Amino acid sequence: MHATPDRLSVRQYGAPAGSHDHEHSQILLGLEGWLELDVQGHGHRIGAGQGLVIAPGEHHDFESRAGARCLVLDSHDPAWLGLACTRPSAHTVSLARYLAQACIANLPRTRLLGPALLLEAWAPHRSARPPELRRAIDWGILQAWAQQHLHAELRVADLAAQVHLSPAQFGARCLQEQGQSPMAWLRGLRHQQARRLRAEGWSVAAIAQQCGYRSPSALTAALRRADA
Repeated sequence: MHATPDRLSVRQYGAPAGSHDHEHSQILLGLEGWLELDVQGHGHRIGAGQGLVIAPGEHHDFESRAGARCLVLDSHDPAWLGLACTRPSAHTVSLARYLAQACIANLPRTRLLGPALLLEAWAPHRSARPPELRRAIDWGILQAWAQQHLHAELRVADLAAQVHLSPAQFGARCLQEQGQSPMAWLRGLRHQQARRLRAEGWSVAAIAQQCGYRSPSALTAALRRADA
């Protein structure tokens, strides 16, 4: 299985798009205008030359009344997980403007090398390796707890709280020890439970409710994608 490549792009923001989250880190660097964000209930404001790292699984929404333009990196690199509370270094700004112009011009080498350059420039003394993580996770106990709560809308923060880690720390540990993001790990438990209940003769509607899916069709589509 090939790793999902990082994606660097320039995006225009305006009206709110609704709260959502990602299974990857999302890094934003302001180019023009002001972007207002709500991340896990905390407000942030990004202007030109300012930036923010949104950790995997963190629910967020954005709004820019006058319009804002940002350089955006969608990254699966675990090194970003240790930078969720940091801000870009001063010399990142000029790099971001160059990367933005290169994205607009669709320069292939920049798209390939840009994510690594941005990580190196963001916090050069901290991005060389992921943070050292020491707290042990009993995955068996966590799995048992999650299976009892699959009917709920579980988030990365809910899982992290069970093992007394921050969402960013838990995300890094999940990638390191389970080889997948927290939401992918949780989705695997939902699919496992759904197949077990189906074998026991439960209706699709009942299974969907028990496993945290909004509708029977959403469950069916999810299992079909997993089996593809």
